[in-house]
Amino acid sequence: MTTQMLKSYKYRLYPTPKQKELLDKHFGARRFIYNLALETKRAAYYPNKVKLSCYDLIRQLTPLKEDAAWLRDISTSCMQQTIVEMDAAYIKWMRGECGVLRYRTKRSKQTYKVTDRIKVDFENGILFMPKFRKKNGIKCIADRTYNGDAKSLHISKTTTGKYFASILVDVPTGKGLAVKHSINNAIGIDLGLKDFAITSDGEVISNPMFLKNNIDRLKVLQRRAAKKQKGSANKAKANLKVARHYEKITNRRSDFLHKLSSRLIDENQGGTICLETLNVKGMMKNHKLAGAIGDVSWSEFVRQLIYKGDWYGVNILRIGRFEPSSKTCTCGVVNKELTLKDRVWTCKHCGATHDRDVLAANNIKKFAFKNLENSGSGWSGELVEMLSIDKSTKQEDNLLIVK
Repeated sequence: MTTQMLKSYKYRLYPTPKQKELLDKHFGARRFIYNLALETKRAAYYPNKVKLSCYDLIRQLTPLKEDAAWLRDISTSCMQQTIVEMDAAYIKWMRGECGVLRYRTKRSKQTYKVTDRIKVDFENGILFMPKFRKKNGIKCIADRTYNGDAKSLHISKTTTGKYFASILVDVPTGKGLAVKHSINNAIGIDLGLKDFAITSDGEVISNPMFLKNNIDRLKVLQRRAAKKQKGSANKAKANLKVARHYEKITNRRSDFLHKLSSRLIDENQGGTICLETLNVKGMMKNHKLAGAIGDVSWSEFVRQLIYKGDWYGVNILRIGRFEPSSKTCTCGVVNKELTLKDRVWTCKHCGATHDRDVLAANNIKKFAFKNLENSGSGWSGELVEMLSIDKSTKQEDNLLIVK
């Protein structure tokens, strides 16, 4: 059965000098419109309690173009989407779902969005969009094609001066989700710092530590940039070198996460991947481990597994963060004396010796299917003997996300 899903396709852009100037105008217009709309909305509400909707603000764009003639070179879709974005953020702030709204500056993320007249010539590698439909559009690296309707387009500029286009497409897909869960066709994954991940099959995936291995060079570049005179050309050159080094680290990490998540999804087609729910935000408060935790990017890795599981029919099961996965022996006894430095431990009850990480990966799989059995969801396969967890162990409600 064919279904529809939204996918994002990202392409590198190579604009001409004139096109770069026009793109930078759009980035500046986005900042200008965002700040003006936010100020107008605040000024109308606080003295007189007048609530302006995004449509009220959009209607003011036409007279605004008469006062600011340079806005006529800017796509109307770009300005409208900027107001919609600001209004959505303002509503979230009013509901207490985010912090105080800040005005956009040149140091903010350089991006803008359009929603109409989007077309890619894959044969010649050209992107067409509003204000860039003449003179053959913008040259791009169209390395991937798509068959579907383009819903929106995000144009972005990195701190190193690179331009990218991200197109959100509603594409058909004939691949559905796996319906049945089988413990015989499942793996558990325990995420860590010493090793990035350990699977229940015994595979150990080492931690590349991209930031740690490049931190010395990064410090040198940062010190050089800090000594340059503020506002000088040499300061800008030094900052660019820092940005390029950061970008290189980020790209290597992203490449590693995508390749690993894709491989795990490919190897478990029609099966199940079991993961532990980690409180990454809470763990980042530990200043001794925050750098290492940020470097491994657990949240991004899990996010990739979830959406790629949706694409290719792999179920994702999650267990609660307080499940004693690494402390529970195969005999069912929970070792409450286990500390983080104990990587191998021996059970005092049955005498079995365990590798902490491999045991955790296997227990994650067992806990996930135990939760699945208790929830009454459909699954197949013979369930292994479940663990008798000590009732005195503090646990939160089991979290179950089936994808």
